Amino acid sequence: MTELLTAKDMEELLHVDRSTIYRMAEQGRLPAVKVGKQWRFPADQVSSQFQIQVPDQHERSENNKATYETEDEDKLAAVLPLECVQLIQESFADLLGVMVVVTDMEGRPITSPSNSCGLFEVIWQVPGAFQKCIESWHLMATSLELEPRFGESHLGLLCARALIRVGSELQGMVVASCVAPEVWPPIQEDIANIAKELAVEPALIESHVEEVHRLSYEQREQVLIYVQRMANIVAHIVNERKTLVNRLEAIADLTAF
Repeated sequence: MTELLTAKDMEELLHVDRSTIYRMAEQGRLPAVKVGKQWRFPADQVSSQFQIQVPDQHERSENNKATYETEDEDKLAAVLPLECVQLIQESFADLLGVMVVVTDMEGRPITSPSNSCGLFEVIWQVPGAFQKCIESWHLMATSLELEPRFGESHLGLLCARALIRVGSELQGMVVASCVAPEVWPPIQEDIANIAKELAVEPALIESHVEEVHRLSYEQREQVLIYVQRMANIVAHIVNERKTLVNRLEAIADLTAF
């Protein structure tokens, strides 16, 4: 049986970020299978498609260990147990009826978006347009508001973010998005302006403009409460993981003598 690679392995092999790996898998551009809710990548097919030598499991483990040791340990992506957080995120997204994604403070996705809407999905596949999403999320990170609140994104949809505080530092966000405002869909002029900003055809926006999440006022208020709870859970996981790693390192130091 061929060995199955993780998304982190694919990042190292292809030198692209994890969100791109997930997107390529969804689009069928990578040989991939779903194991539960997680993507896995057959090593022999990856090697054949990209004409690369896939290191064995021991070599990859050593490389990952070296990478972890040289990265800034305060960076969220370096210490986040992705598969665990992805499962938690999917549960929150399904229960709240919104799209949820975890990003760093630059707005770059750390997890793959859960429960996304049709309008976001078509934008996700347009490289230049998706960069606008990242810029929009980054702008949310710079807001002086500490508590989650809904604001309008570049697509005209409502977004809210909850900050992930690790120790005394803000290291990431949980973003809830793809929620239609009270007046939706936008008028033709607004659709044309959105399409122009994203450098896409207005027809692309028009054909998916109704594929969004619609929530009542009470449901939106619930989202604001629970998106912060998820951010708190993520922060707790990171803090616990750091504590565990420090303990294991201390034990390793003691047994080395």
